[in-house]
Amino acid sequence: MLAAMPVTPTFDRPRGLALMFGWRRVRAVAIAVLLISLLLGIGWKSGWWSLAVRVAMLAFVAMLAFGVFEQWPSRLPRWIARWVLQVVAVALVMPVAVVTIYMASTPAGAPPFWEEPDRLSGFGMLLVFGVLIAPWFALGALVRQKEALAREHELALDLTRSELERQALDARLRLLQAQVAPHFLFNTLANVQALVAAGSPRAPAVLDSLTAYLRASVPRLGDGATTLGDELRLVRAYLELMHLRMPDRLRFALHVDEGMEAQACPPMTLLTLVENAVRHGIDPAEEGGRIDVHVERVGTRCLMRVVDTGVGLGASERAGLGTGLATLRERLRLAFGVGAHVRIEGQYPHGTSAELDLPLREVKA
Repeated sequence: MLAAMPVTPTFDRPRGLALMFGWRRVRAVAIAVLLISLLLGIGWKSGWWSLAVRVAMLAFVAMLAFGVFEQWPSRLPRWIARWVLQVVAVALVMPVAVVTIYMASTPAGAPPFWEEPDRLSGFGMLLVFGVLIAPWFALGALVRQKEALAREHELALDLTRSELERQALDARLRLLQAQVAPHFLFNTLANVQALVAAGSPRAPAVLDSLTAYLRASVPRLGDGATTLGDELRLVRAYLELMHLRMPDRLRFALHVDEGMEAQACPPMTLLTLVENAVRHGIDPAEEGGRIDVHVERVGTRCLMRVVDTGVGLGASERAGLGTGLATLRERLRLAFGVGAHVRIEGQYPHGTSAELDLPLREVKA
C-alpha cells in the first residue's frame, strides 16, 4: 500500500524581513546601485561618493516599498493585482524620497536646493531616475521572481512525481516477490508429493529438510533487500533438499568469492536460477547432472552464474522456462532498472548457463 503523501507540493518560502532583505535581492540592488552611480557620475558635480550614497538610499527605499507591499495587505481586492501595487508604490515613493534626501542634506542656514543650479540639476537627475527607472527595475524583479517561482514549482512537481513513481515501483516489486512464494512452494511440495506417492523411504527425510528450509525462507519472502549470504544459505538448503530427492542424479557445488556475503541481493533471485536449473535441466535428464553456482566480484559488479549439465537450452526452450524466470526479470527491472541483466546460454556439449549481472550494493546496517 502506498504511503500517504501530499501530491501538491508545498514551499517553505521566507517571510517578513528575510524576504524583503534576502541575500540575492540585496546583491542585485547593490549591483544596480553601482552601475547607476557610474552612469550618472559622468555629469555629477559634487563628487561620485555623494552620488553613490544618494542612489543607495533611493534603492533602499524602493526595495523597502517593494517588499512591504509584497506581503501587505495579506489579501487584496480582486480588481487589483499585487504586482501593480508594488510597481505603483515604488513609483510614488521615489519623489518623496528624493525630496527628503535633498532637504536633509541641506546645511542649516544654506539656501534650499532649488535655488542652487548644481544641486537642482542633481535633484532632477535623481528624480527622473527614481520615477522612470525604478519602476522598471521593480518590473524586472517581478519577472525574475515569477520565473524562479515557476522553476521551484516545476522542481517540486518533478520530485513529487518521482516519489510517487518510486512508491508504485516498490509496490509492484513487493507484489512480484509475493508471487515467487506460491510458485516456489508448489514446485517443492510437488516433489515431496511424488516421493510420498511412490512410497520412497527418503520421503520423511525430504519432508524434514523441507520443513527446516521453509522455516528459514518464508519470513524472507516479503523482504525488500537481503544479503547474498542469506541467499546462498537458501540455495544450499534447496540443493540439499533436491539432493535428498534424487541422490544419484544431482551433484552440486558453490563457488563464492571472499567478502561477497555482505552484498545486497533481492530475495529469491539466485534461488530462482537454481530452481530453474533443477526443474528444466537436471530433472528431464535421464542421467541427471551437476549444478555449479558461481558468485564473483567483477569490478563494481556482482556476477552470479548457475551452470548445469542437464538436457541443455534447446530442450528447456521447448519445455518452456516457466514463470519464475519471467518474474525474476521483471523484479530486477523494477529494482535496478537497466543496471541488471539476465543471460541464458547453452553449454557444450549439453547443459545451460544462467548468468545474473548486478551492481554491487552493500547492505546498510
